[in-house]
Amino acid sequence: MPTLTVNGLRTNVQLLTPGGSETVVFLHGMGTDSLASFHLTLAPPVAAAGVDVVSYDLRGHGRTDRPATGYRLSDFVADLRGLLDALRIDRPVHLVGNSFGGTLAYSFAAAAPERVRSIVCIESEPATEDWAAKMGSILGYTMDFFRREESFAWIEANFGAHHRRLARMAAERMTATTMAEEVPLGPWLTRAQVAAIECPVLSILGSRGYQADDLEALTSVLPRGELHVFEGQGHSVLVERHRAVRALVLDWIGRHAG
Repeated sequence: MPTLTVNGLRTNVQLLTPGGSETVVFLHGMGTDSLASFHLTLAPPVAAAGVDVVSYDLRGHGRTDRPATGYRLSDFVADLRGLLDALRIDRPVHLVGNSFGGTLAYSFAAAAPERVRSIVCIESEPATEDWAAKMGSILGYTMDFFRREESFAWIEANFGAHHRRLARMAAERMTATTMAEEVPLGPWLTRAQVAAIECPVLSILGSRGYQADDLEALTSVLPRGELHVFEGQGHSVLVERHRAVRALVLDWIGRHAG
C-alpha cells in the first residue's frame, strides 16, 4: 500500500488498477471502520471486473495520520480532492461510500460536481441539518459508551474478542481527537443543494437501518436518484449483504460508465 502526503497528512492508500476506463473510489465509515471493510468485500471483485479501484483510510482512521483536530466535513472533502490530485486522476470517478463515507460522497459531489461520475451510498444520507442532529446524538451516545470500561466486556461477551479490539481502537481515536465534536458541524447542505446534485445516485438501505423512518426521503429529492432496500436488514448492509451489494455496484458502474 502506498503512503501519500495529502493536505499535510500521511495517507494510507490502496490501489487496484487493471487499467480500466472507469475509476471507483471507496469511502469507508467512521469509528471502527477503515479501507479494510472494502478490501474484504467489494474492492477485489470490482477490480477483477476491469475497473480501477482507489481505497484509502480517512483522516484519523486506519494507518492514516490522526491529527488532534480538523474533522469537519470540509476537511474530509479537501482530503478527497487532494488525493485525486496526487494520483493525477482527472476523469470523473464513481464514489462508493458506506455510512459516513456516503455522506462524504454527497458533500464532495456538491463541492466538485465535475469530478463525480456517479454515487453509490450504503446506509448514508447527505450532511443536512437533520443529519447533524441524528449524528450528534449517535456520537454522543457512542462517546458515553466508550467511557465505561464495562462496555468493552459487553462487546466481547456478545460479539467476540475481535469486535472488542475494534471498539478499543475506535475509542482511542475518538477520545484522542475532536472527531465526535466536529463531524456534526458540517458544513451542512441545504435541501436545494442536495437537489442540485445531478449525477446518478444509488441509495442502498436496510429497511431497519438509520433511515427506516422514511426510506424514500432522499431519493425523492435527488433528480437522478434510485433506491434499493434490503428488507429486514439493519445498518450493517455492506458486511452482511456484500455479495448482493457487489452485484448492484458492478451493474451500476456498467450502466453509468463514461
